Parts: sequence; structure tokens; C-alpha cells
Amino acid sequence: MSLFELFLIAVGLSMDAFAVSVCKGLSMQTLNRRHAVIIGLYFGGFQALMPLAGYLLGVRFQNAITAYDHWIAFILLAVIGGNMIKEALNPEEENCDDSVAFRDMLVLAVATSIDALAVGVTFAFLGVHILPAVSFIGSVTFVLSVVGVKVGHVFGVRYKSKAEIAGGVILIGIGVKILVEHLFF
Repeated sequence: MSLFELFLIAVGLSMDAFAVSVCKGLSMQTLNRRHAVIIGLYFGGFQALMPLAGYLLGVRFQNAITAYDHWIAFILLAVIGGNMIKEALNPEEENCDDSVAFRDMLVLAVATSIDALAVGVTFAFLGVHILPAVSFIGSVTFVLSVVGVKVGHVFGVRYKSKAEIAGGVILIGIGVKILVEHLFF
């Protein structure tokens, strides 16, 4: 997997965290940089931990399903991407506040990083070097989450659903690329 592909995966995975960060920024009366960093640390940390956990699970089953690993990677990425697009198009309103309390942030960080667990399983099947990959994903998510707080504070929720759609399309595209490479090359 190239660095560019890893970057696209990191951006795609971080779009849920970005969207929630936009929502958090929207609810802040004044931009609180300390809160933006805390939000970035929660989301970036969990976006790094979840694919690591998925990778550790996937490594256990890697030998048993090597012949089908490209299909599994494609299906997981397509389902994750499709769900992101579906959620973005769903007009359901989200309840946002500017709280960075441990319990609130823990729930949000886990909820926005569940997709990364499945991507970690995919990484195991593809033989990705996991520690640099999860460090990169966590860093990208941290930066985008901090930026999301600022964007939300300045622009509001105008870009939230567009970011989720873009993330979903990116993940589906990478899944298709993996499948095509394994089937035709």
C-alpha cells in the first residue's frame, strides 16, 4: 500500500471525526484552542487504536482466508464507505454541545472509530506495516479534528455532510482498487 493510499484511507476514516468536530466547534461560543486539541487527541488516539485492534484480530485469521482477502477488504471498505454516505444523506439532526468531558468524548471517539476497526482487519489481510500506518492515521485524524473545530466555529455545519460523503467515496474507491489489483494484476 502506497503512502498516498494510506493518506486517502486516513482522510476517509477521519471524516466522521471531522464532522463531529465541526459540530463541536459550532456549539462553542468562543473558539477554545485547548478544547480543540483535546477533541483532536481523543479522535486521533482512537482512530489509531482501533485499526491496531482490528489488525491484531485479523492476523489471527489471515492464513485461513488468504485466497479471499481481497474480497473481504473490498466488502469491508465498501460497507464502511456506503454507511458513511448513507449517514451523510440522512437528514437526521445531531445534538451537539461543546463538552469535552471524559465520558462524552469517550463515547464520541469510540463511535467515530468503529469503522477503523474493520479497516485494521483489512490491513492484516493486505500485510500493511501496522505501527507506521496507525500512527499516520491517528495524526491525520488529529489534525483534521482540530481543523474541524475551527471550521465548525467559523462556518457552521455547511461542510459536515459533504465531508462524510467524500470519506465514504474515498473508502469505496480504495476497496475497488484493491479488488481490481488482485483480480487483474
